[in-house]
Amino acid sequence: MDLKAVKTFHRIVALGGFNRAAEELNYAQSTVTMQIQKLESELGMRLIERSKSFELTEAGRLFLEQSEHIIRDIEQLQETMAELVAGEAGHVRLGVVEPIASYRLPKIIAEFLSEYPHIRVSISIASSAALNQQLQHGELDLAICSPPMLGTELYFEPLLTENFAVLLPELHPLCDKDMITIQDLRNHRLLITAADCPYRRKLEMILQEPGGLPLNTLEIGSMSALKFYVQSGIGAALVPLSVLHPEPPRTVIRPLQGNEVDMTCGLVCKASHYPLRLAAGKLYDAIHRGLADSRLNPFASVQPT
Repeated sequence: MDLKAVKTFHRIVALGGFNRAAEELNYAQSTVTMQIQKLESELGMRLIERSKSFELTEAGRLFLEQSEHIIRDIEQLQETMAELVAGEAGHVRLGVVEPIASYRLPKIIAEFLSEYPHIRVSISIASSAALNQQLQHGELDLAICSPPMLGTELYFEPLLTENFAVLLPELHPLCDKDMITIQDLRNHRLLITAADCPYRRKLEMILQEPGGLPLNTLEIGSMSALKFYVQSGIGAALVPLSVLHPEPPRTVIRPLQGNEVDMTCGLVCKASHYPLRLAAGKLYDAIHRGLADSRLNPFASVQPT
């Protein structure tokens, strides 16, 4: 069945005649007549009575009623496909690491969905290693995480650096120092993240001393949860500054000397998919702008108390 003919039939009915429909559709009247004749031939019955007065047959009335939803669905589909081509519709699967997922991303996503209400976004929160695997398996379209391993055929573009500070329980012995060094932490219980966290691996490399005593550590699976364990007085932690706004109660923030622990995060996607297009490209642009706006002065809020 010719969908053009079905749409022409609906315009004839809506406008009350062949001539008016032909004028609106910019068709010759003979074209409109041929479309309806072909439609009637396919259906095996007359839809419109040919007389001086415009009148639908019983079959025409039934066809009009039953085909209305088809026209609506086709028009909606055409509109959606046009939006998809323009990057204003679709489904984007985004992976994000903590603490970006909890502290930087929500505002960006809210503004993005307000601007592009027809784009659906699914968010997966996991470690960088897990997100890289999901990208390689085609389970994600893009991710915001630390750089992937070499040889993975993934593209990486740095977007921001997570600056770390030392978070201490109030009355902790190190609260007396204005600046904390990595070595200062060796003699105190240190709260660390899960083993597959790039920050954890970097920290262990920095702290490791051949033949030295084992570090006094306590593993906490979530970067965002570290500050709550510090609040409870369990130990100190190196925490991204982005999670320390507002400053957690019953804690003290101290700057960390040097930038050895700071982590660079950015866009990761399949190399063959870069530059990102359509809806994924729109989301990447929004994240790029949003993360640039959310960058913090590393020590602006870290004042000795």
